[in-house]
Amino acid sequence: MRLLFSTLLTLCIAAVVGVGATWMATTRGTEFGTLTIGAWTARPKIGTADIDPYSRATLIRNGELPIGTGDGIAFTARRDDRKRLLDGRCDVVVSGVTPPARFWTLTLYDSKGHLVANSLQRYGFTSQEIVRSADGSFEIHIASRSRAGNWLPTGGIERYTLMFRLYDTPVGVATRSARDAPMPAIATVGCP
Repeated sequence: MRLLFSTLLTLCIAAVVGVGATWMATTRGTEFGTLTIGAWTARPKIGTADIDPYSRATLIRNGELPIGTGDGIAFTARRDDRKRLLDGRCDVVVSGVTPPARFWTLTLYDSKGHLVANSLQRYGFTSQEIVRSADGSFEIHIASRSRAGNWLPTGGIERYTLMFRLYDTPVGVATRSARDAPMPAIATVGCP
C-alpha cells in the first residue's frame, strides 16, 4: 500500500511540474533559437520545420501564423534599448535605419497581442509610407498625444509590444549581430 501511495504521489508531482513548466514556456516564451539585436528579439526558425516544440505550442496556443523563413522575419520589442518596459503613457522614439528588405512593417500591439485601438485607426507604419530624412534614416514617435512627423498613437495604454516585420530580406538564421542587421534604436524620451 505504501509503494502504491508513493508511486501515485510521484506521478502527481511529475504531472503538475510538467504541465506547469509547459504552461510557463508557452505563455512567457523560451530562449531557444532567439536572435537578439538591441531591444529587438526574433526567432528565425519559427517559420521552418526546425521549430522547437515550445515555440510550436506557443503558436498553437496563440493562434498565430508565423512568417515562413523564405518570406521574412518578425522581430518584437517589449523594452527600449535601456531595458525599460515600453509604456504607452511615455514618449518613445524608434529611429535609425533598417536591415535590407523589400518591404517592412512596424506595428503596435497591446499585452494580449491585439492591435492598440485609437481614434485615428493607425496601427503601424510600412516602409512605403514612412517619412525619411535625406540620408534614409527615420524617426517614429510613439506617444499618447499627437506628434509631428511619423506618429503612432498608443491610446495611453500601460504596456505594449512593437512588432517589426521584414519581408524578402537576407536577415534570418545566419544573422548573428547588429553589424549583419542594423536595427532601429528604441529610446524613451519623455515620461509624465
